[in-house]
Amino acid sequence: MAGYLDYARVGPVSRPAVAALATATTLATRLDPADLDRLFALSEAARTSAARLLGARPHEIALAPSTSNGLFAVAAALHGAGTVLVPRGEFPANLYPWLRFADRGGPAVRLVGEAGQRHITPDLLRRHLTPDVNALTVSAVDSITGHVAPLAALKEVLGPGRLLIVDAIQGLGAVPLEAEAADILVSGGQKWLRAGWGAALLLIRDRCAERLAPGLGGWAGVAEPFAPRHPAPPLPGAAAHLATNPDFPAAAAIGAAIDDLFDQGGPAAVGTRIRDTLADLLDRARRAGAEVLLDGLGPHERAGIGTFRMPGHDPATVHRTLEAAGLITTRRDEWIRLSPHTSTPGAAADLLAEALHTLTHRTTHSQESTCPTN
Repeated sequence: MAGYLDYARVGPVSRPAVAALATATTLATRLDPADLDRLFALSEAARTSAARLLGARPHEIALAPSTSNGLFAVAAALHGAGTVLVPRGEFPANLYPWLRFADRGGPAVRLVGEAGQRHITPDLLRRHLTPDVNALTVSAVDSITGHVAPLAALKEVLGPGRLLIVDAIQGLGAVPLEAEAADILVSGGQKWLRAGWGAALLLIRDRCAERLAPGLGGWAGVAEPFAPRHPAPPLPGAAAHLATNPDFPAAAAIGAAIDDLFDQGGPAAVGTRIRDTLADLLDRARRAGAEVLLDGLGPHERAGIGTFRMPGHDPATVHRTLEAAGLITTRRDEWIRLSPHTSTPGAAADLLAEALHTLTHRTTHSQESTCPTN
């Protein structure tokens, strides 16, 4: 669909992921134990592919049901005194886990940044880095502005004694990320990876594993689930934080999606194509009189998300006009969010330009027809 520009909301499941889902589901319908072994092996292969993508070891990766579930697992594991810093404009999925566990033995939550500011800079972090702070949680890419967090610079300010926790769902599969800076990283596959729902990557690096208790770790997260006495010792690595086994077909799908990402040239090549397409779309919007949110971002400071508004035009009308022209976008208040992918054709920019021309021409004509005459 030429006008689908909403991958930051949902990425339609890719053909490789669909094929992997079908294969895994077929294996699950059979009674042969060897077929179940092959099904379980697809999950292990997905962890190996994810480790390659994130520059990690396979045991540092677990497959959680979703981004939110993974973040809750981390919040449950981070017990004790201290404070977690959360940027004031963070997406709610990266706020609620910390709020819920602040009253259940977890660290306190402190929002940082001015009202309306959606990202944290190294200088801002440095000003809030009091002795009680033990972690910063941040989105790798802001869901509205598309701003890419400087993860390496943030980790440098935090130092080795404090955790950098990253919600990477709006960046993973869209652009290269400084994933090596993250102590903990969580990302579902239903957006830029185009893997559908049911599986999310949970990265917990060895360098911080001992600082986390297995808060949500269930029987699937222990070394001897059928031991005579419980709790049994936790599994090594990120698996210690799993409440149960992963959704095996979903795990196969996210593994296939990651492999497809590498087949397309990897995050750098894919990111270049997405950014070029987005730049063309935003340029067409500017020519039509749009105001682009954070328009001063450099080419590598913005991921696959760009957001604009049309001064003097009702946002709901703008959104309906785009939809009538076959352009699928997300509206947040007065802002229209564009998020293309590598499959987005050049025709999408033409559709956007034509739709905005129709909007502005219709508005101008309407204003002229209502002006009083002498």
